[in-house]
Amino acid sequence: MNIKKKNFTLVLSGGGALGIAHLGVLADLEKDSILPKEIIGTSMGGIIGACFAIGMREKEIHKYIEEFSAVYKWISFSFSGNAIVENRKIENIFENIFKDKKMRDTTIPLKLIATNLLNGHKRVFCSQDDIYIKDAILATMAIPGIFDEHIIGGETYGDGFLCENLGINEASFDDILAVDVMGENSFQKEMPDNFFKTSNVLEMFEKSMRLLIYNQTQTHIKNSNKNILLLEPETKDYKTFHFHKVDEIRALGLELLN
Repeated sequence: MNIKKKNFTLVLSGGGALGIAHLGVLADLEKDSILPKEIIGTSMGGIIGACFAIGMREKEIHKYIEEFSAVYKWISFSFSGNAIVENRKIENIFENIFKDKKMRDTTIPLKLIATNLLNGHKRVFCSQDDIYIKDAILATMAIPGIFDEHIIGGETYGDGFLCENLGINEASFDDILAVDVMGENSFQKEMPDNFFKTSNVLEMFEKSMRLLIYNQTQTHIKNSNKNILLLEPETKDYKTFHFHKVDEIRALGLELLN
């Protein structure tokens, strides 16, 4: 599929720090002066996609992602609540980026995927929703136990990866450029073999999550009748919490369109 000649939807997956690879793809799109007609994002893909949708250049998004990536500074040791990260500083970053822009105020139509934590249903925020972009982002990125759940209109939302990590089902166009940082190239093809059992257990847990999300996405792709150009950056050597490796992970998304 030659996306230069197509009206297409850009779909960016979730994946924690692995989602920084989306920046490399955006840089290549900019270099070739290619713009999607619609953007769909989940979690980190939602953050980066929303910035792109309001007209920000990749270099500018890169700067904000570096600021966002100082996540280790936000750990909260409170004995109350359901999360370990203090959202207030993150909210301030999004306030600075999006100000009072609502979902209808983007240059490129935007859809952000979240999960209703009370009933498990998928929630797709779009231009028809009279809500602020920053609120939709705080919902789509709210990894349970890590970031605080976010309440919108009396409903409690968490990360969109729980229902659809790669939002191809929500695309309005028949042609899709989908970037999946939790795809086949996101997990090692061998079992962990560390000296310490604790390291093996943690690696097995993260690998299991990647396999679960990968299989969820593959089911969606197999049941889709869309024309999908799927890019899967080689993220297997990085962890979802490697926010300090911004430039390394960004480079994984470069030149995948060639």
